[in-house]
Amino acid sequence: MDGILPLWKDRGMTSHDCVSKLRKILHTKKIGHSGTLDPDVDGVLPICIGKGTKVVEFLVDSGKEYEGEITLGYATTTEDASGEVVQQDPINEPFSVKEIDDAMKKFVGEIIQVPPLYSAVKVNGKRLYEYARSGQPVERPQRKVQIESFTRTSRPVHQEKRQTQSWRFKVVCGKGVYVRTLAVDLGKELGVSAHMSDLTRVKSAGFTKEQAVTLEEVQTAAEKGQASEILLPIEYGVQAFQRVDISEQLWQKVRNGARLPYSAFGLVDMPKEAVAIFYQNQVVSLYEANKNEKNGLKPLKVLKN
Repeated sequence: MDGILPLWKDRGMTSHDCVSKLRKILHTKKIGHSGTLDPDVDGVLPICIGKGTKVVEFLVDSGKEYEGEITLGYATTTEDASGEVVQQDPINEPFSVKEIDDAMKKFVGEIIQVPPLYSAVKVNGKRLYEYARSGQPVERPQRKVQIESFTRTSRPVHQEKRQTQSWRFKVVCGKGVYVRTLAVDLGKELGVSAHMSDLTRVKSAGFTKEQAVTLEEVQTAAEKGQASEILLPIEYGVQAFQRVDISEQLWQKVRNGARLPYSAFGLVDMPKEAVAIFYQNQVVSLYEANKNEKNGLKPLKVLKN
């Protein structure tokens, strides 16, 4: 059983929980997920099965899209609604739509983020959440991330009794972005504490919520002997790469991992990024520039041979 399963992860489950359940349902150990989703976040979690695990790293690198809610007025230990309140800034005078939109625009493009203390980022071989739980101080690393768009999708609501202000948003971003931190940093831009009060991943690695299936649906399909029918082919995992179709003669060289000039693939110029090599409508390999040869390409990942 080989392919990619766009799973809809329910809230309350870890990404590891999903993999464990699927291993039991599908009776296979060779399963991996592409990009962790926090337990309090639901949404699209692409799962790679069998030979599909060979493309999991490329799915992780692909863009993601989220829909959620930002709440101003207080911050939490985890930067989301599940954490303990650590700071409060009562919102007595709500921010205007213009103030909010102008602040959100400042986060579009390449920005610097500091990962949440409660995250799986490793520092000196130890995950940040382990430092947090033990109370040990740690310096969190800064990282550059890409935000394609960050827009408000609802009118801001001011809760007078709770002294908070909230609104819905949508963000399209690259790998490594912590949306929780985006909410917190937006609050800092406005001069108040904030947290991410709701989040759903609606798109990941090109897979949408409309394509996603639940664990219950996978279970039902497996019981009917139709599990393989809900898997998408491995080719879905390389959609972001330029496609190059090759002849049988060239396939004999590619299957053995031969290093070849880019012209051998019919390319006019040296590709700036990896290219997906197809033979008989199936992806067989990924090739990238060979730094040791001026016009050469070398295998990045052999998928079939």
